[in-house]
Amino acid sequence: MFHHKLTASALALSLSLVAPQLAAAQDYTPDPNAVDGGGIIVTYKDDVATLDPAIGYDWQNWSMIKSLFDGLMDYIPGTTDLRPGLAESYEISEDGMTFTFKLRQGVKFHNGREMTAEDVKYSLDRVTNPETMSPGAGFFGMIAGYDAMADGSADSLSGVTVIDPYTVEIKLSRPDATFLHVMALNFSSVVPKEAVDEYGADFGKHPVGTGAFKLADWTIGQKLVFEKNADYWRDGVPYLDSITFEVGQEPIVALLRLQQGEVDVPGDGIPPAKFQEVMSDPAQAERVVVGGQLHTGYITLNVTMPPFDNVEVRRAVNMAINKERITQIINGRAEPATQPLPPSMPGYTTDYEGYAFDPEAAKAMLAEAGLGDGFATELYVMNTDPNPRIAQAIQQDLKAIGVDVAIKSLAQANVIEAGGTEGGAPMIWSGGMAWIADFPDPSNFYGPILGCAGAIEGGWNWSWYCNPELDAMAAEADSITDPAMIEARLQKWSDVYMKVMEDAPWVPVFNESRYTMKSERMGGDDALYVDPVSIPVNYDYVYVTE
Repeated sequence: MFHHKLTASALALSLSLVAPQLAAAQDYTPDPNAVDGGGIIVTYKDDVATLDPAIGYDWQNWSMIKSLFDGLMDYIPGTTDLRPGLAESYEISEDGMTFTFKLRQGVKFHNGREMTAEDVKYSLDRVTNPETMSPGAGFFGMIAGYDAMADGSADSLSGVTVIDPYTVEIKLSRPDATFLHVMALNFSSVVPKEAVDEYGADFGKHPVGTGAFKLADWTIGQKLVFEKNADYWRDGVPYLDSITFEVGQEPIVALLRLQQGEVDVPGDGIPPAKFQEVMSDPAQAERVVVGGQLHTGYITLNVTMPPFDNVEVRRAVNMAINKERITQIINGRAEPATQPLPPSMPGYTTDYEGYAFDPEAAKAMLAEAGLGDGFATELYVMNTDPNPRIAQAIQQDLKAIGVDVAIKSLAQANVIEAGGTEGGAPMIWSGGMAWIADFPDPSNFYGPILGCAGAIEGGWNWSWYCNPELDAMAAEADSITDPAMIEARLQKWSDVYMKVMEDAPWVPVFNESRYTMKSERMGGDDALYVDPVSIPVNYDYVYVTE
C-alpha cells in the first residue's frame, strides 16, 4: 500500500492456517504483568481524516480503526499470524472456493445491539459498492459477484449468503490463497447498517463498531478520545481505560513533551533532526522500539520511455546506485535491498545478491547498449525531507556513469499523478510514498505495482512494466490453496520476483525499519509497539504501569 503516511499489514500465509494451527492461534496469552486502568496520550501533527473502516487508508487512522472495529479474521498481537476474530471458526470446502464462517454469539456493537451474519453481509456489500468509493474495494475481487457490484449491475454480492443469524457463507469466483488475509483487513470490518444510515457520509466522524475501544469525543483540530468498551467480546482486554489522540502537535514539540513525561507515544515517530540525539542518549534510546516492516523503497524506470525500454540500460542503472550510502542519509534506519520483496516477507529469495554496486561495469553495459556517451533523463521525487537528498545521491551516482539527471522535486500528489501517466515520468524515487504491504503475502508486492493490472492511467505501477508471462505465473501461484503446497506456492512467487529482477524495471534501494518511542510508564511486549498489522501500535494490548 502506498502511503500518504502509510499503513501496513503483515504475514503468515492463510494457507498455513488450517485446522491444526487454528487452536494455537486462539491460545494467545496476554501479558501476565498487565495492569488494568489508566489512560495514555498519543500525538499527531495532522488531524484524522476519517474513522470509517471502508475509507480510512493511511498510517495515522489504520491502528485507530483497528481498535474501534473487528472483522471475521484478525492477527495474533505483535505477529503476522492469522487467528479468528468475529468468526469463532470457519470451514473451507475441498476445492478452496467456499468459506463458511461461524460467528461468535453475544458480540455487541457500541450501540448495544448484537452483531449477526446480516451485518457481515451488509458490510461486505457496502465496501464493494462503488458509491462507497472505498480505496480497498479491489481487494474483494475474488468474491463471487464482485464484478457485478463493481460495474453497478448488482447492489449485493451474490457470493455472500446469510445461512442463519450466526453463519455466513462466502463463495469465491476463483481460488485465492490471500482470502483470509483480506478478511482481516480494516476494509472487512463489520459495521451496523442503522449507524451508517443515521450518519451517512459522516459515519467516519461517528464510528460504531464492535472493537475494544469506542469513540467518546472528537474535537476537530484538537483531540480524539477513545474509551474502553466494557462489553468487549475478548476477555481481559483492553487494559487501558482511555486513549487521547492530541492532533496539531509538531513532532519536535511532541518529543519534548515525551521527555517531560507529558506524552506516551509520539505518533509521527522520532523527527529526523533529533534521531542521532535520541539514539546517543542511553536513557532515551532505551525507550525506542525498533521493528522490521514489510516495506521496500525503490526507483522506478519507465520501460515505455527510451532509453529505459532497453533492459541493458535498466541493469546498468541498477549497478550504478550506491545503496549503502543512501541508507546513511536516513541515519542507517534501513538495510540495502536486492529485490522487490522485503526480507521478512515469505517468498523472499534469501540467496539472491541482486545487482552489485559496480560503476565500471555499468559504464561498459551502457556502451554495449550504444550509449557510451551517456544520456539525459529526469527523476521525480516527493519534496519532503529526506527524499530530495536521496534524489541528489541518485543523481551523483548516475553522473558517475555519464547519465545526466534533472531532479523534479514536487508535492506528493504531483509525483503520483506523473507516475500514473504512461509517458509522465522516466524515473521516480518512491520514498515517502513507498510500498508497505497491506497484508503479509508476496502477491501484494506484485499485482498493484509490477503487474499489468497496475500499468494503467492512474495506477501504481510507475515503471509501466507489463509481462503477461509473469502475470500468468502470479495467478497460478495465488490459485494454490492446498496447505501442503505452501512451499511450492512461495517458490513460485520467488521465481516471479527473480524474473522481475532480470527485466530490471526497478532499482530496489532499501528496506526501512520502523522506530517507535514510548514513555517510561508504558508496558507490554515491545512487538506491540511495532506491530506489523496494527501500525503503529496495538492499543488493545498495551498498558501503563503507574
